[in-house]
Amino acid sequence: MYFKSIIPSGLLLLFFLNSCQPDQEYVWQEIEVTVSAFNSVPWQTDGDPTITAWGDTLQEGMQCIAISRDLLAIGLEHNTEVEIEGLPGTYLVKDKMNRRFRNHVDLYMGTDVSKAREWGRQKRIIRFKVPDTTSVK
Repeated sequence: MYFKSIIPSGLLLLFFLNSCQPDQEYVWQEIEVTVSAFNSVPWQTDGDPTITAWGDTLQEGMQCIAISRDLLAIGLEHNTEVEIEGLPGTYLVKDKMNRRFRNHVDLYMGTDVSKAREWGRQKRIIRFKVPDTTSVK
């Protein structure tokens, strides 16, 4: 009888310990890109100005970006954490830009079109987290 109660407890303990494994290791990569800005306004999109290509809903004040599709090949993907040179905080990749753009990031600036125009286009270094494929597991 004693062993019948130990086995479920042991299985539960194994499950718990396995779920406590450290997250996958990450490394930060850097690349210089053109950074411009975009807004949630109808004339800047083909559809609903608050819905991204990945289906996320944008809201004023979110720190997020859209990326040119060529950056997908180097590890930037949906919800990747990105730091932008000279700007505070971390941005999340939430949208994809039109296929005509290359090596380009768009900052989300809500509905403030004048702020986006004031930002213009700038060359900046971005840093982003990607899984470390060199670490021994």
